Amino acid sequence: MPVRVPLATEPLGIFGTLRAGRRNVLELIPDIATRMPMISGRTGKRWHMVMEPGALKRILRDRVEDYPKSVVTKLILEPAIGDSLFVAEGAEWLWQRRTAAPVFSHRNVAALAPVMTAAADRASERIARAAGRAADVFDEMVTATFEVISDVTLSGGEGFDRAAVHRAIEGYIAQTAKVSLLDIIGAPGWVPRPGRVMSGATLRQMKQVADQAIDRRRAEDARPLPDLLDLLLEGEDPKTGRRMTTAELRDNLLTFIVAGHETTALTLAWSLYLCAFSPEVQEAARAEARAVLDGRAATAADVARLPLTRQIVDEALRLYPPAAFLSRTAQARDVLCGRDVLPGDTVILPIYALHRHHALWDRPDAFEPGRFADPKAVERFAYLPFGDGPRICIGANFALQEAVIILSTLLARFRFSAVPGRDPRPVMILTLRPEGGVWLKVDPV
Repeated sequence: MPVRVPLATEPLGIFGTLRAGRRNVLELIPDIATRMPMISGRTGKRWHMVMEPGALKRILRDRVEDYPKSVVTKLILEPAIGDSLFVAEGAEWLWQRRTAAPVFSHRNVAALAPVMTAAADRASERIARAAGRAADVFDEMVTATFEVISDVTLSGGEGFDRAAVHRAIEGYIAQTAKVSLLDIIGAPGWVPRPGRVMSGATLRQMKQVADQAIDRRRAEDARPLPDLLDLLLEGEDPKTGRRMTTAELRDNLLTFIVAGHETTALTLAWSLYLCAFSPEVQEAARAEARAVLDGRAATAADVARLPLTRQIVDEALRLYPPAAFLSRTAQARDVLCGRDVLPGDTVILPIYALHRHHALWDRPDAFEPGRFADPKAVERFAYLPFGDGPRICIGANFALQEAVIILSTLLARFRFSAVPGRDPRPVMILTLRPEGGVWLKVDPV
């Protein structure tokens, strides 16, 4: 079986929760969550973990207004990405979503594919240098996907140090995305969390640099091939005509830069690890990719002709979902799985447990991409790598296209095999990362 997180065997108290939350958020999930529809408890404040698809549909779609992002989520993210699409609620979220949705249309996503193809070629060149020895493929995938999101977000961004922005956000997350005792006991948001206060200067500098890049772009002539910033600058809410200010553009761009490369890099790294773990699946995917690509890097036109590669990506997202632990704060009384939910309760969506639930998946801990051969056979709210409902991830199609293009290109050119004793440890702070990297032996084919 692929490596999995040892989930908690008994409820955690306040200090146990604090230690687990700072060490690995997944350790907050009890093992019983992979077998029960819902569990509840109190750790400073009332909480509920929900794994039942009907209840998840109610939270994410039917009564989405009653289950906004949790207070803790906002405390962590707002200082970095403001009131952007990922954090905003209600009318503020709705107009931004209407404005940004056309940016991620199928046509626009396909038009950005050449950037992904070029990044796949460059990743191949870097990985080829490690031929015959072990390489950290997670580090390589972070480089590749950051190249993609940088080029499609701020192509030709002279004067904009994209790597510096990335480092600033990474540093912020490392310092502040861990659970605070003040979060656990339900202290209000205006009570300062020391770790989150200390990183303020770095964030201010990062936002200033981004604002300057946006202002420069406003003054430029139109580009023949618009990138995401151009499309957002041109976008307006079709109902109100409202356009994004520089601050709103900046917050959403920073959201796309972080989410747009981090999650895809993780998906690719875990996909390669799983392929190394299952040589027969890897060989079948390689045969598929080589037959379709004939030595070149994949393009958008190839994606539909690479079904096994897509199934590997889907199964990696099931076993190691980047957003493995979501939380909401109930705003109104409700009943979920026959249990009362009160205003102010924390409602947790443990996607990691949902995707390995014994009542929903056959052999839930096994790597079996074929389970996605017929997507209609997968219960909709049993599989939520991008969320669902009106707040489903706006960049899902972008991420899937990028993952299939890069993964198929690499599998056609290299054989990846496990390095004994170097299994990655899944650790979640804000996303589900492989602690220590994903070290695989690389051989050309």
